[in-house]
Amino acid sequence: MIAAVSRKRERRWRWAGLWLYALHLLTVWGLALSNIFLGLAIVVTPRVVRRAALPWERLRPLLLPMAAYSLFVIASIIASYDVRTSAGSLSELFALSTLLLGPLLVRGERSVRRVVNGLIAIASLIAIEAIVQYRGSLGDVSKRPPGPFSHYMTLSGVLLVCDVFLLTALAYGRRGVWRYIALVLINLALLGSLTRGAWLALALTAVVLVAVRKPRILLALPVVAVLFVAAAPVPLLHRVLSLGNLRDTSNYDRLCMIDAGVRMIAEHPVFGMGPDMVEIRYPIYRHPTAPRYWVPHLHNSFLELAAESGLPALLAYLWLVAAAVRLALARYRAEGGAAGGRADLYLGTLLALLAFNLAGLFENNWGDAEVKRMALFAIALPFCLLLEKDDAGARDLAGGE
Repeated sequence: MIAAVSRKRERRWRWAGLWLYALHLLTVWGLALSNIFLGLAIVVTPRVVRRAALPWERLRPLLLPMAAYSLFVIASIIASYDVRTSAGSLSELFALSTLLLGPLLVRGERSVRRVVNGLIAIASLIAIEAIVQYRGSLGDVSKRPPGPFSHYMTLSGVLLVCDVFLLTALAYGRRGVWRYIALVLINLALLGSLTRGAWLALALTAVVLVAVRKPRILLALPVVAVLFVAAAPVPLLHRVLSLGNLRDTSNYDRLCMIDAGVRMIAEHPVFGMGPDMVEIRYPIYRHPTAPRYWVPHLHNSFLELAAESGLPALLAYLWLVAAAVRLALARYRAEGGAAGGRADLYLGTLLALLAFNLAGLFENNWGDAEVKRMALFAIALPFCLLLEKDDAGARDLAGGE
């Protein structure tokens, strides 16, 4: 009797941990609320795992780069030009809890699918708000919809990661009316965001997905391109064609930011200038012909991270991403490749991280808390599957899909 009560209590704590973790992702549209749920997830984690034999050895590939990254960020704060200003970035260590708690609280395929499906559903609702905001203003870059976020770049970044998970699920036969509705809503919102970096990242990621699943369809890409050019609204087509136009003010401004970022890194390669120092010191490094005198960041995740926290921090980030990619690829192959029952989740991880980092070449996605939270979950996902419990309690917790 006592043992049965104890097991029931453990299941309740597991349920609480899973859904508090899920809710902190499902409420990224309100970052303060998301942080509350993340804090509560941290609080309940000791109760969830206290009796579990945690396989820390299997988490080592994740924990080592995470620890290295955290140490380099702390070092960059200490070495900052303005320690008081940079100290605010210590909150990033709290944000990294998304990565650490994932394998501890979301363990097993069914639990992971619940979270992924929830993200797709929330992205659809976010997309509806964005669609309502931009109706009638397509093509006007001054009226780009932010959805429930403070900036349209955050909107496109969150939608991009969720869209990739959705596309991968559809490609592997996980269909349903609600997924097709989500597909239309999310991609309409992405188009309406007029965010070229997200478009390019999505297009390249989709090509990779098609190459893996249906390579023959690649032969139809020229036809698709012609149809797009023929049918797309003129403002939208103009926005797409401006991608390679160096006379475009935004494009040239990004080249000037690259120039400034490279010089920042050259002067401070080890610890960087300190978190939140780029926007303060940018005028010192600004190219004389740059369109803007001041920018909030370098519009490039990799440059921004290296300039703020140094090249070792950038390498630690790449190590972290590589750990997730390596595990996802290994498990994808070990479980039968495309025929495996969890192939869509492993490939979804790979493609979500690909899209996130491709978009990061044009926007500071890693510095955007809401988008970063999506990426951290994608990194954690293969480890969540790796640590799946086989006991009855975990199966009861996960439930059916």
